[in-house]
Amino acid sequence: MNILQIIVLALIQGAAELLPVSSSAHVIVAEKWMGLDPGAPEMTFLLVMLHTGTMFAVLFYFWDRWKKLLVNQKGTVRGEHFYFVKMIVIASALTGVLGLGLKWGIENIVLMQWLGHEKGEIEHLFRSLPLIATSLTVVGTLILVASQFEKSARNSRLTVSSAAWIGIVQGLCLPFRGFSRSGATISTAFFCGINRKLAEEFSFALAVVVTPPVILLQTKRLLKAAESGLGAASNPIHLFLPGLLGMGFAFLSGLVALKFLSNSLEKGQWKYFGYYCYGFSAVVLATQWMKG
Repeated sequence: MNILQIIVLALIQGAAELLPVSSSAHVIVAEKWMGLDPGAPEMTFLLVMLHTGTMFAVLFYFWDRWKKLLVNQKGTVRGEHFYFVKMIVIASALTGVLGLGLKWGIENIVLMQWLGHEKGEIEHLFRSLPLIATSLTVVGTLILVASQFEKSARNSRLTVSSAAWIGIVQGLCLPFRGFSRSGATISTAFFCGINRKLAEEFSFALAVVVTPPVILLQTKRLLKAAESGLGAASNPIHLFLPGLLGMGFAFLSGLVALKFLSNSLEKGQWKYFGYYCYGFSAVVLATQWMKG
């Protein structure tokens, strides 16, 4: 990878990660056109570094809004609003259990037992453009259906049930590139009657919680590849500085994307992201046909 490629991937990641259109799908297609391997350890590690940049964008953008949910004007924790943190814990726990369970099942049963891979790694799925296109179509449909509930979703308080459903759906998204996490979680919040503002705040609070464990998993994978001397991953130190540059650009483009998303939700334009997912699904299939 050269610097220009990293900057392009960072801008794509930052913009698409915080919109319900699947950043991974966009980055993987861009990598294909650049002749890069989306499933290689160094590429998945770079993707995680870019995710880190967008995580900081989320923290910067939502901090004041989250703070109002947790503390009063004197700066002390508001007991009645500590409930928000409890809902995050419930949703994140279900995401972790289901996400890790799916990862184990896909790697050990689907990839190794059914498909005969010598080594099962969930990252092998990143190379499957038809699977990514299918995921985009599914989440696009979910967004379009949820848009019918958007106007009537007025609850300003989460319930254990709604938090649980959002956490479960997020867990289903984790193993599959193209299945937009924010698209699925915000849509699920609409199904549960949660209003636009709270749906957005809760969805991205969950994103901040789930990102660090993903970073650790991919760092571990990169170090294992380094021990085996696999390609660019054989010297992982060389990947950190380019990754930091990418994080910076992902942070900036992420802030722009969050502002755009907030404005779109305020205007009731959720359905248009579903149409976009359909359109980009066609782009992914075209890439598969042209690149093979």
